[in-house]
Parts: sequence; structure tokens; C-alpha cells
Amino acid sequence: MIPLPPCKKCLLREMAEGTDALLEVKKALQRLPEKDLAPEEVRERRLACCRGCESLSAGTCLLCGCYVELRAALRQGGCPHVPDLWDR
Repeated sequence: MIPLPPCKKCLLREMAEGTDALLEVKKALQRLPEKDLAPEEVRERRLACCRGCESLSAGTCLLCGCYVELRAALRQGGCPHVPDLWDR
């Protein structure tokens, strides 16, 4: 079988549930206090912005190198491409 190239517009959770990167993101989020995390509806709105961005590649922001699912989950998270994008 020929391996598929990484998905350019996918989040980690859409690519494969068992990936090491997704597991590490989940572990990191579990270690953070609830007060440091954005509400679920905010996270999903932010990820929708990322999904439409040209700088998303295989769940990673090509501008800053972060996993967008981790950055979007942080209450103080921000978009490195358009700083106020997530606040709209």
C-alpha cells in the first residue's frame, strides 16, 4: 500500500485517533488547570478559522509550529496569522 501524504487541511483529531501528536496534545490539556482553558464552543470556533487557513498543514500551524488544537484550547490563545481573528 502506498502511504498517503499528510492532509493539508486536517486537524490532528481528523487524521488518526491514535497518532502520537494527538495523544501528546490531549495529555498536555489534561495537565492544565480548567481556568487556563477556553470553553469548548470557543475552541471549535477557533479551529474552524484554522481549518480555512492556508498556513494549516496536518494539524500544525506553519507560522508558529504549534498544534492548532493545543493553541485553540488555551484561554489566552491567539492566531499568529491574524492576531484578532479568534476574537471576532
